[in-house]
Amino acid sequence: MAARTKAAVEVAAPADTAPYSVLDSVFFVVGGVAAVWLTALLVQLSFEWGWAQVWFLFIFWALLAYLVLPRLHRILTRLYVPDYFIGRARTSDGLLGDPVNIALLGSEPQIHGVMRSAGWTRANDVTLASSRRIVSSTLLRRSYLEAPVSPLFLFGRQQDFAYQQEVDGTPGKRHHVRFWRCPPGWLLPGGLAVDWLAAGTYDRSVGLSLFTLQITHKIDENTDAERDHVVGAITGADPAAGLRVIRDFSTGYHARNGGGDTITTDGNLPIVDLRQTAAEQTASVTAPGGGRTRRPSTTIVGALFVGARAAAAALLALSLVFFKDAHVGSLMRPVAGPAVTEAQAELAVSAATVVVLLFVVAEILLAWFVFLGRNWARTVAMALSTAAICFQAVDVFHGGPDITLKSNLPGLTLDILLLLALSSKRSRDYALRPRKEINPDSSHAGGRAPF
Repeated sequence: MAARTKAAVEVAAPADTAPYSVLDSVFFVVGGVAAVWLTALLVQLSFEWGWAQVWFLFIFWALLAYLVLPRLHRILTRLYVPDYFIGRARTSDGLLGDPVNIALLGSEPQIHGVMRSAGWTRANDVTLASSRRIVSSTLLRRSYLEAPVSPLFLFGRQQDFAYQQEVDGTPGKRHHVRFWRCPPGWLLPGGLAVDWLAAGTYDRSVGLSLFTLQITHKIDENTDAERDHVVGAITGADPAAGLRVIRDFSTGYHARNGGGDTITTDGNLPIVDLRQTAAEQTASVTAPGGGRTRRPSTTIVGALFVGARAAAAALLALSLVFFKDAHVGSLMRPVAGPAVTEAQAELAVSAATVVVLLFVVAEILLAWFVFLGRNWARTVAMALSTAAICFQAVDVFHGGPDITLKSNLPGLTLDILLLLALSSKRSRDYALRPRKEINPDSSHAGGRAPF
């Protein structure tokens, strides 16, 4: 192994290798508990909506599938899912994902060269545009050769890239394989050194995840067949590719992946040697953790929610200016004694308007710094939302006014969604990235995954 080719770009340590701070852990858990509370409130309020219950069912499913269950899985899997290599990738929710069933020796351009020669297409990154296109292509059964694949994690980071082969002219069925570059000096169990690990599976249909109820691809149970298909395509495309199979590398097992699909494997691990194959000259070398970091959708959404809080305060300021008589009672709350003079009322309303406008300016600035990925701004925004959620919860549980759609439910929902977005792993990693990776111009890029 002494002569093995080194990868062109070293692997940077992932951002999530830093332990979660106490504050981040508190925000993460409070967000999960608050999301469960919000779901319970929606169930309770749904009985008052009458004909609108059909829309409620959709809202309830979306909240449960894309916010509540993923957050609960993230909390629980930190406790019981191993955080070391066991031959399985992990989903963004922390669940065990697809089996890692291929190892490779060689450089990234050599992988791109042999995969393209074998007739595979590199998958697009998950962005808002690519997500929208794969949905429409699947529903309309239109071809989308570069359709994105969902992120899976190994070594604490998402796959470096993925390749796929479409089946029947629709992205609903496809062969696909994800690739991760191994960290420098990392060895497989048993002491073997490889440059890359990969997970090949076959998407047979689209359905609901058993564990999160999200719409996702369902994979074929026989993952060994897809592993052999990928290896056969590579070795068939370039005779210079070598092959060695480690028998019984892991125990053969029957299990489920992160979507709840049954998977089986015999535990064998093929090691494909590409060091003598031709490299693709035009291949773009992807450095995990290197270059510019794409701003995640959760950070963008969190910034928008902070901006929405500023917009709500701005509307209150306008109401104070144009309908000041309606606010005098709540501002002065006169008790026994002389009536409130017009001058006192004017002063109270003016002071309240100034305070609200200052809050608007502060929130706009906070939204901008959250958007830029400043960790202090993310922390302040989450602290404000956590305080607002806790105050409302304490008020309700001590006999205060109920949460209703016409009163405080919209504000509570905004604070909970903001907390879920900014306490997510992607927002945290982005806020804690090395400062040299700051790239304000990359905001057009969409996020990688839901919260």
